[in-house]
Amino acid sequence: MKNLKNALLLRQLYQKKQLGYKYTSVSVYKESEPDLSLPNSIENLKKQALACHLCMLSKVREKVVFGQGSLNAKVMFVGDEPSASDDSTGKVFTGRSGEILTKMIENVLEIKREDVYISNVLKCKSSNPQEISPAYAHTCYPYLLKEIELVNPTIIVTLGRLAYQYLSNDDSPLEKVRGTVLAQEKYTLIPTYHPNYLLRNPSAKKSVLEDLLKVKGLI
Repeated sequence: MKNLKNALLLRQLYQKKQLGYKYTSVSVYKESEPDLSLPNSIENLKKQALACHLCMLSKVREKVVFGQGSLNAKVMFVGDEPSASDDSTGKVFTGRSGEILTKMIENVLEIKREDVYISNVLKCKSSNPQEISPAYAHTCYPYLLKEIELVNPTIIVTLGRLAYQYLSNDDSPLEKVRGTVLAQEKYTLIPTYHPNYLLRNPSAKKSVLEDLLKVKGLI
């Protein structure tokens, strides 16, 4: 039956051709692959991040917190996620943790805060900092990698467990690896405690001082 229908259809087409109908070759529509590459400038990368709605954090955040600092920085600091203060201002490392980080940079490294670049793995504040969903971190991670590529620092200081794990692919406890100088392909990685940890554990300031002196020695 199917062959008969095809034969009749073909006959009708030939009859129409004899009547003057013309047929043209039609190429099959093929959907183009989406461009998943990220912008090659910090300005456009930030613009894309500010409009990001790829995970549930976009529904609960107040503001996207993108990285800030010198695009020619030799030293880059990477934290875990924005604080509540960051979330309300849209600026990275504000509030008490920001004050501690500024002192770490200016008093120990003896360079201005604006001469380094500071960012986080997450660009939006999570609802539960103790259990950050891997889905959220995986979604934001490409933004961080692109920031690193564009800034091209020689030293990256990770602040906290999440930042260290993502940039080293190592799940070791932070207390066992902090202060370790790790040679990566394009930069040197040095993990230390997050300023928020120092607010809860002031005795750890000595350890962070030791870590930062190693950073200073490499600058």
